[in-house]
Amino acid sequence: MIEPRAPKWRRRLSLLLAAVALPVVGVGVLTASPAAAAPTDDIRLNEVVTTGSVNDSIELYNKGTATIDLSGWILKDDNDSNKYKIASGTSLAPGGFKAFDVHGSFGLGSADSARLYLADGTTLVDSFSWSSHSNPSWSRCADGTGDWTQAATLTLGAANNCGSGGGGSTTPVAWPGGSTVATADAANVFGTDLSGLYQEGGVMWGAQNSGKLWRLVPNGSGGWTPDTANGWGSGKALRFPGGTGTPDDEGVTLTGAGSAGGVYVSSERNADASSTSRLSVLRYDVSGTGSTLTATREWNLTPDLPATGANLGLEGITWVPDSYLTGAGFKDAATGAAYDPSRYAAHTGGVFFVGVEGSGTVYGYVLLEAGGFTKVATLSSGMAGVMELQWEPQANRLWVVCDDTCSGQHRTFQVNTAGSFAVTAVHNRPAGMPNINNEGFTLAGADECVGGSKPVYWSDDSNTGSHALRKGSINC
Repeated sequence: MIEPRAPKWRRRLSLLLAAVALPVVGVGVLTASPAAAAPTDDIRLNEVVTTGSVNDSIELYNKGTATIDLSGWILKDDNDSNKYKIASGTSLAPGGFKAFDVHGSFGLGSADSARLYLADGTTLVDSFSWSSHSNPSWSRCADGTGDWTQAATLTLGAANNCGSGGGGSTTPVAWPGGSTVATADAANVFGTDLSGLYQEGGVMWGAQNSGKLWRLVPNGSGGWTPDTANGWGSGKALRFPGGTGTPDDEGVTLTGAGSAGGVYVSSERNADASSTSRLSVLRYDVSGTGSTLTATREWNLTPDLPATGANLGLEGITWVPDSYLTGAGFKDAATGAAYDPSRYAAHTGGVFFVGVEGSGTVYGYVLLEAGGFTKVATLSSGMAGVMELQWEPQANRLWVVCDDTCSGQHRTFQVNTAGSFAVTAVHNRPAGMPNINNEGFTLAGADECVGGSKPVYWSDDSNTGSHALRKGSINC
């Protein structure tokens, strides 16, 4: 049996515009001709200024490849009755920035929101909420696609100043999505200890600390239920290679090959020898129908990592593709040079990142198909512990998640200009989420983005209120 888990420690754009009587500033094109049809999701909120010499201003950015007509689109704050209507004939060219002085319609407060709607006034395109005034600018880094941070300078109408290192502020901001959170499972399906999550399209994988892997399918009500086919109804027991032991599995992830290439689990110990750390990554073939899965490969990282408590080991795991790392200029800590996948033998086409609960440290490993491994990154999460890791390919960012130990904080990281992963934003948990023991977090894919929002899910290790799965939303 697994020993009891230890308690967790827990806004007037006033740059003389009146002199030239221009309602907007920016490098975007202003034209009376209708713009070509293009995906409206390419228009993003990009900078917000709430106070200072320039205030009550909202900048938009076109991250797409076609000009988009913004005529009649509406900007709001957190009050639906406050509206700024974009003038007819306004369009935004690809890569263009345009800032709107909204102070004549509403003011942006210290705890407020900026929301962008289509001309119908009901279709939300993008939104951003904050809990403190801009200092001096709330900016998206990178433009249009990255996380929100407190940038060093105002850049309305131009590319954001994200700093030479590409790092963001560690000042927490509001959750970048809806505040509502709902349960996403039936009562008492999983009990306690449900930890890591990974959504693979219409399937969700769940790792449970008691040496069990779940394959979940949609329940028809926006949540998930155990797959009843092929022996998955009660989850499948996990074993180390050779069929022995009970992995205390905490995280789960897939490579670019999907589950057909194996399901990878992070484990912190063998529950049959619970006082001893065994910091391992295990791969399982999930194609069979049996009730037990024996690992086809184990990468035991224990000798390569600092000692940690047996119940404070590898909690999260995720896989980041080589294509992102090479494109972003990621530096290989093992060589001190730019990461070059060809230096390594067969290795699944990416790097596995694992998070340690006890230290809050994240490590990146190339795991060789033959069984060897090389550490290529070490980064501090800046949090007391790491409970989950998730790579979001739609936004090219690494999510590092803490539980109630850190009041449910989420941090995002991207490779900076120095070649290292650096924090881009710190997000508080959604307002509707209680401070519970969420050890798992996963995001839906780009295909589920509707109206600028997509689902996200958490797993509660403590099964609070008899529910282990909860659902929220995040801006695409």
